[in-house]
Amino acid sequence: MTADEVEAIILALPGAGRGTAYSAPCWRIAGKFLTRLRAEDDSLALDVGTIDRRDMLIEMDPSVFHLTDHYRAHAYVLIRISEVDPDWLTAELKTRWKKVAPAALKKAHPDLT
Repeated sequence: MTADEVEAIILALPGAGRGTAYSAPCWRIAGKFLTRLRAEDDSLALDVGTIDRRDMLIEMDPSVFHLTDHYRAHAYVLIRISEVDPDWLTAELKTRWKKVAPAALKKAHPDLT
């Protein structure tokens, strides 16, 4: 995948828009942080729910999933966008959308909840 393809998936989500986090470009859902692309390694930083799940993903496929010390204490995994399966990433972004979207947005889009 390319950064443009990732952005197209994200911007197709209801309430999605561009923003910044810690002076870096990111994407938000109704103003809440969704994810960001790390320009230094073309990886998407994404909260996958738990540290155990993050560690399992890294162990399962280190060519796609990795980590830096900055994210070690958090449930974020770094995803190499050039290597990730687009269907998996789309599903994962929809799962994250469900966690950050406000109730009114979820109610307006029951097909995603």
